[in-house]
Amino acid sequence: MKQPLARINTDLLKKNNLSKSALIVVFFLSLTFPVAAQKLAVLVPEKTAQSTQFAEKLKTSLSPNFKILDDSLSEIAFLSAKHEKPFNLSLEDAKNVGAAIGCDYFLLIKAENLVRYSFERKEYQESYAAVYAISSRTGRLVFWKLAGDEAENAETADRELFASINDLAAEISDKLKSTTKEELNEKPAPKLEELPAEDSPEAKNFRPPLPYRRIKPPYTRIAYLYSVEATVDIEIDVGENGKILRAEIVRWAGFGLDESVDKTIRKMNWRPASRYGKSLPMRVLLRYNFKKIEPEEQQ
Repeated sequence: MKQPLARINTDLLKKNNLSKSALIVVFFLSLTFPVAAQKLAVLVPEKTAQSTQFAEKLKTSLSPNFKILDDSLSEIAFLSAKHEKPFNLSLEDAKNVGAAIGCDYFLLIKAENLVRYSFERKEYQESYAAVYAISSRTGRLVFWKLAGDEAENAETADRELFASINDLAAEISDKLKSTTKEELNEKPAPKLEELPAEDSPEAKNFRPPLPYRRIKPPYTRIAYLYSVEATVDIEIDVGENGKILRAEIVRWAGFGLDESVDKTIRKMNWRPASRYGKSLPMRVLLRYNFKKIEPEEQQ
């Protein structure tokens, strides 16, 4: 009986060694093979030669770090939703776009050349590109940048703009990488009561939260320069003491307008919501419309 036992022990040892070898191989492969690249769609909602050219060059620069999805299929999915303002989406609309395309993130690109005037230079050319990066998981605008350059003629301005694409691609890659980590670790927002319907039982003896003094968010200089017309929605949680517990942009616009709204809201002092005289925390949606108004129109 001893001989068979010796053989069994030897077999077990061989199996253990094989298992250890397999684990080492798996560990080695995990170190040498990268995690599947995230899927990125690059979209040009308003087709112009300059926007298309800029998008193509940006895709080339981003391709080592992302799996760039097919343009035609991505654009069909995007255009099928028929968004009236593609650069001014709500979180829900943006998540639906990402789901329809099947991507982790998508970029919206707009590039053009403008004739500018100043007292010092008189007429000159500006080439710019507005780049929006949106997370399909949350619908948030996670990166926005206006890249541009000025020159005496359009060709030089374009050349300078396109020369900045590699740096822009690196900036986008870093931001999307950090955003992925942040979103995976993000805790969901606590559930709060929202404004009740006027005829509902919850509306009885109810007072909504209100600011003691309303402040209008400023229309940013950069939005004015590019004649931006947009709506910004922000969702805020007002605590029992009137403090703002949380604020999130739920319809974004870029051009500094989102930051303008968020900063302004946080400056306001709020009267908390109450029911039967008792203060309670409440979630409220606020909307701000922005439009360029010339000085003569203001008068």
